[in-house]
Amino acid sequence: MTWIGFAAVFGLFFLTHSLPLRPAIKSQIVGLTGAHVFRIGYSVLSLATLSILIWAAGQAPYVQLWPQTIWQRHVVQAGMLAVCLILVFSVARPNPFSFGGANNGAFDPHHPGLVRITRHPILLALALWAGLHLLPNGDLAHVILFGVLGGFAVAGRHLINRRKRREIGSAEWHALNAAVAQAPLLKSKMPFSQIILRLGAGLALFAGLLWIHPVLIGVSAH
Repeated sequence: MTWIGFAAVFGLFFLTHSLPLRPAIKSQIVGLTGAHVFRIGYSVLSLATLSILIWAAGQAPYVQLWPQTIWQRHVVQAGMLAVCLILVFSVARPNPFSFGGANNGAFDPHHPGLVRITRHPILLALALWAGLHLLPNGDLAHVILFGVLGGFAVAGRHLINRRKRREIGSAEWHALNAAVAQAPLLKSKMPFSQIILRLGAGLALFAGLLWIHPVLIGVSAH
């Protein structure tokens, strides 16, 4: 694959991620499919285009910037466990600050859980994933790939904050944000049984990624 082909796949990735989230387009799609189907479809589309983009980076011309070492792989493995846990403790949880919240009317700013640490846990997981994968992938195509995706995740916080302030009102958003900032760290109303269930799901996700990584990416994660 040439650099032009790699750039074209990158453009397709951002096109499929940005267009469905534009308010006018999203409202039309949700009106046709329903919010639940939209979320599932968008998630599948995101994973599919991300997989194609990662494949394209592996096919692009190889230009080494730094070598890979064993310690880099160990750091990635430990960090990805944290990424998996962040994901499973934030998905399908109330979060009026982020795009991935569910049942936001039930959100309690005095018991925000993970939202106390970061208002955008899914974006944090994406940024960590990208930053971690920069370590063992020191060739130009992968540095561009993970650098851009990590930067996209960091910049996305400001874009989502601006959109959410517009949706719920600036005064209400700031009041809610201040209440969360004053809440105790990691205080949550999540039942202990659900904590154990999500912890198990995080470990299962981590194990599944280790297993499927050579199948999807063609490189062992061990």
